[in-house]
Amino acid sequence: MEGTAVLGRVTWRTATVVGRHDETATARTLALAVHDWPGHVAGQHLDVRLTAADGYSAVRSYSIASAPNSDGRIEITVDRLPNGEVSPYLTQEVMVGDELEVRGPVGRWFVWIPEQVGPIQLVAGGSGIVPLMAMIRSRASVGSATPFRLLYSVREPGAVFYRDELQALSSQGDSVIVTYAYTRVTPKNWPRPAGHIDAESVASGTWPSNLRPTSYVCGPTSFVEHTTDLLIAVGHDRERIRTERFGATGEQK
Repeated sequence: MEGTAVLGRVTWRTATVVGRHDETATARTLALAVHDWPGHVAGQHLDVRLTAADGYSAVRSYSIASAPNSDGRIEITVDRLPNGEVSPYLTQEVMVGDELEVRGPVGRWFVWIPEQVGPIQLVAGGSGIVPLMAMIRSRASVGSATPFRLLYSVREPGAVFYRDELQALSSQGDSVIVTYAYTRVTPKNWPRPAGHIDAESVASGTWPSNLRPTSYVCGPTSFVEHTTDLLIAVGHDRERIRTERFGATGEQK
């Protein structure tokens, strides 16, 4: 179904940083031009390998944020982690023109293709929005009319990734319905108190279960497990829920 982007041999390639911009105070998007990039499917990720002068290397996985395209350019969004080995370098030191080693694309299950039938429910926790944004962008790039909803759980308004783009998309007719859940600080006059996603927010911020949507849930392990249980509790089919979990180090599991 996903073609050569999934089934082809995954090898290390050279990526040149061709752009960068901040999403939040701790997150930065890097635009990469990858030599011989085979193409990807929305929802996939890649590995980045950094090697020190003494030969020590560290590998981390980052979701691809951009829609599939044919020009060999992709984007990743990296959230800086306290005491991280790789994310501080990628978010604070990498410059345009620098080269990185990347391997990918990786992933066959947590993907969306325009040929899929039925409504799509996206649920993100923090930086788990990244692969879901690739799906949203892919939908827009092909002009799909597939109904999309996004329930986005985030600490505070300043921690929202892709804020302006999501606002623009959600304001268009027949586009993506976006609902936010703030866990620590809410905007002024927000109708709900700060708190984690619960049964009420799932019931009001997702497609009704009788529409049989395919759900994509991405975020920290505890968030994914809790949200999946809530979706099932309100009637969603477990077999139609796809999950992607992020470990404590930021690596995808």
